[in-house]
Amino acid sequence: MQLYTIGEAAQLLRVSTDTARRWADAGRFPILREGNKRMIEGVHLAAFCVALAQESAEGDGESATSARNALPGIVTAVTLGEVSAQIEIQAGPHRVVSLLTREAVEELGLAVGVQAVARVKSTSVHIDLD
Repeated sequence: MQLYTIGEAAQLLRVSTDTARRWADAGRFPILREGNKRMIEGVHLAAFCVALAQESAEGDGESATSARNALPGIVTAVTLGEVSAQIEIQAGPHRVVSLLTREAVEELGLAVGVQAVARVKSTSVHIDLD
């Protein structure tokens, strides 16, 4: 059974340790005590992550899409060519680079500082353990 500290859970949830602690205290996910440490079982943390994502998706008013890997962020670079363009988005700790047509960039109004969502749909996904 994999156990996570509140701090580790906060990192995975991309929230502050205080927020994760408040969620635990409010009973949003069960915790165990090991001495002075609050621990969360991996299966409970995984279930909470799924529930949190569903809550977020229900409340954000996004249109329906089959691309489930949505990375909201901010455009940090735009390189325009005659026909194509390269866009860089900083989505939390992740840098996403995408190639698309110049026409699409112009139609979407993509420019440095604009909020955008990178949606990734792939036939091959590699998973590594930390």
